[in-house]
Amino acid sequence: MQIAVIGRGDCSREEYATAEAVGRLIAQNRATVCCGGLGGVMEAACRGAKEAGGTTVGILPDTGDGNPYLDVVVRTGMGHARNVVLVHSADAVIAVGGGYGTLSEIAVGLKTGKPVFGLSTWEIEGVRACAGPGEAVTLAVRAGHRSRLSRNPRGPGGYL
Repeated sequence: MQIAVIGRGDCSREEYATAEAVGRLIAQNRATVCCGGLGGVMEAACRGAKEAGGTTVGILPDTGDGNPYLDVVVRTGMGHARNVVLVHSADAVIAVGGGYGTLSEIAVGLKTGKPVFGLSTWEIEGVRACAGPGEAVTLAVRAGHRSRLSRNPRGPGGYL
């Protein structure tokens, strides 16, 4: 399962700590953290996941190397258009804080029917506001399982 963690590249200390906890919890649930691959919320989520032994994927807007906590780097050279690739790559989305880039990712998620969970982020119909990282990750993992089963009703291996 892949869970996108989205938020500002220049986040507050509180947002960084929240995203780090989210990443750690995603890894503890044996899911992969997907993000935009840069700093701030993206780096924090990857850092938390790595500290918990998890896997991280960065969908970069450019051809750089991204943050130091990435296991897989996808260099798109697409600028903000990479937000669409990121959201489509996820089974669920967790937004931590965020600016207009985060808003665009939320919009793509909602438009494509992805479950979107929010922590101190945009208050938009369809975004489930969560009280903390634990609630956001628990709900995202549950939604991700449902999403994966609906795409492959035969189960994880594709066998009956």
